Parts: sequence; structure tokens; C-alpha cells
Amino acid sequence: MMGLINRQKKYHKYSSGVLFDTCREIEAPFLDVLAKVNAKQWAIGPFNPVEICKKSGDEQRHDCLKWLDNQARNSVIYVSFGTTTSLTDEQIYALAVGLENSGQKFVWVLQDADKGDIFTGKVRVCQLPKGYEERIGEKGQGIILRDWAPQLEILAHVSTGGFMSHCGWNSCMESITMGVPMATWPMHSDQPHNALLVTEVLKIGVVVKDWTCCDEVVESITIEKAVKELMASKGGEEIRRRAVELGTAVKGSVAKGGDSRRELDDFIGHICRFHHRSHL
Repeated sequence: MMGLINRQKKYHKYSSGVLFDTCREIEAPFLDVLAKVNAKQWAIGPFNPVEICKKSGDEQRHDCLKWLDNQARNSVIYVSFGTTTSLTDEQIYALAVGLENSGQKFVWVLQDADKGDIFTGKVRVCQLPKGYEERIGEKGQGIILRDWAPQLEILAHVSTGGFMSHCGWNSCMESITMGVPMATWPMHSDQPHNALLVTEVLKIGVVVKDWTCCDEVVESITIEKAVKELMASKGGEEIRRRAVELGTAVKGSVAKGGDSRRELDDFIGHICRFHHRSHL
């Protein structure tokens, strides 16, 4: 973290302040450290909506949401790894087996991005176990989405009880806001740090794959155990309780009188004063 701060110092002379997509409920200690080096800063997150407006008419809802309507509360784990990296064929196969063997319900987003990696330029064809989709469909255990998924709506659904994620910051913020605990699987960039925040600092998640083992394939049994720990254990219940409490606090931060709301008002005031001075 200090390395990042030091790299930013050379740009301070060009900046009148810094905006952060976070809030004090999530990262107060780190914001306090940054306040010592930033002339002005505002933590005004989350940037994502904190409430989902219900659409009128069932035909407007995604099919996966209709499937979730028929599942028990907190019984489904949502699996998605973003759009910039992918899993190898071998890893996709192991993940499929691990999810099925866990016995837990799941919604798995397996888009074209999971067939390749923008950082390697390679393209792969997803290889699921033979008859996998038909089997999980017949058992009612899960569904696989091949295109865009309404992530925020999935996370906000009462049936969603966990999120297996690459830990991109947007995904973390959406999951935290909706009070959904995470199964962390970081891959690159800021994701390892985000995963540590989720599991070690906030304690609202479990580890599927540690960043230090980034080149290794996670065995299906490891995935199975992580899913069961999050979704079907006493420890998972405690993690979920903390996630729900944090989600409530984060939603409160953007309400009138909340920390993020106050900092947003302060930022708007700062911009207005700057604009006024520039026209004097």
C-alpha cells in the first residue's frame, strides 16, 4: 500500500483532490492513512445502486431471476469471474465438478471471456464434463449463463447466499453493498489485495484460491470444500451475518446523514468553490 502512495506523490501537484469508490464503513483505517498524504480526498462510494427497483411485468426479468425465485433463501452461490481474465479448460472442468459435488445450488456465468485471456491473447473452448448442463438442470441444482448476467440483481436476490468472484473492485463493492459473503479467487491487478480485505480485514469471505498459487489449478475437492464452508457451515453463517451487517452499514453511508453522503456534499461544495474562484 505504501508503494502505491509513494507512486502517487509525484502527481499531487496536479491534483486538487482524490475521489474513492469506497466508504469509511469498509476502509476507514486505510482512508485515514491516505488522508495524511492527500491534500483533499472524498470517499463517496459505493458508486453502484444500493437498492434494486423492481420491474413491472415478469417478462422484463432475466430468466435466472425467475429461477432464483424458486430457490430457498441464501441457498444459491453466484459464480462469475468478470470479463478480463479466464480459467483454463482444466480449471473450468475442476470448477464444474467442485460445484456439482458441493451439492449447493448455483448460478454460473460462463461467458466468452472464460474461453480466453486478454493478457495472453489465447483463445480456449470451454470443456464441461459430458452431459453436465443437462444433469444439473434435471436435478435443479444450477444454471449456466452464456451471455450477460444482471449481476447486481442476482446479488440483491434473497436466494443468493454467496458470491464466488475474481474480486474485481466493482464486484466486491456490489457484493458488500448487497450483504453477500464471498468466496475469493483473485487473478491479477488489485484483486489479491481486495481478496485480503474481504477475508482477513472485513472477514466476510472464504478463500478458494490464494494469490501465491496463481499458476496452479485448484482441485475440484478444494472448490467443493470452499463452497460448503461458505454455504453450509456454522462458520459460513457467521461470515454471512457479518456481511449482512456491513451491507446495511454501507447502504446507510449514502443515506442522508451518512458518511458517504456528507463527503459527496463536501465534494460538490469544493467543486462549486473552485468554479467560483476560476471566474473571479
